Amino acid sequence: MRELTVDLFCTVDGWLSGRNSPGYFGYAGPDLQGWIDEQVALPHVMLMGSNTYTALVQIAASGGDPTMPAESPAFKRMDELPKVVFSKSLKPPLTWSNTSLVAEDVAVAVPAMKDEPGDPMRVIGSPTLVRSLFRLGLVDRLRLMVFPQVLGESGQERFLQGLPDVNLRLMSTEVLDQRLVLLDYKLEETPTSPTV
Repeated sequence: MRELTVDLFCTVDGWLSGRNSPGYFGYAGPDLQGWIDEQVALPHVMLMGSNTYTALVQIAASGGDPTMPAESPAFKRMDELPKVVFSKSLKPPLTWSNTSLVAEDVAVAVPAMKDEPGDPMRVIGSPTLVRSLFRLGLVDRLRLMVFPQVLGESGQERFLQGLPDVNLRLMSTEVLDQRLVLLDYKLEETPTSPTV
């Protein structure tokens, strides 16, 4: 069965973005860029929702992410990777190369994809899709890149909100640029409540 990994960038207090926050919450650095480049270099299928697709395709069309170094291969590599967008609002054809549009319900489409042979699957961003995948028990691995910031008043979209109860097993930690912490978790089966 193909593994499905969710990669999310968040603040210490669990926000995915802030009203006034620049890209990477203002903490771009060489280790972070190296990690991004390393991840996109690996064979995988990118899964995303319509909002993340719309944002990324605009960045790709403009020549890449302005917060990334010009020599970064990330967006060129993302062009080459197979991408699957789950949306009932977008209409084909999608303009980003190697992108498939799936209008079928995630509860049907993703289990079928996991049963097919092929490269691992990876979700970046796409909090609505991520919540659906967690509720359906389809996530195998969660990697959180935690940025040293609290956005208590200007934070937007808490990634933890709306998730079911989930037990995680910490596989590894890594510090990047002496300020970011990467937490790599495997999902464990949630125990049932003891009966009395």
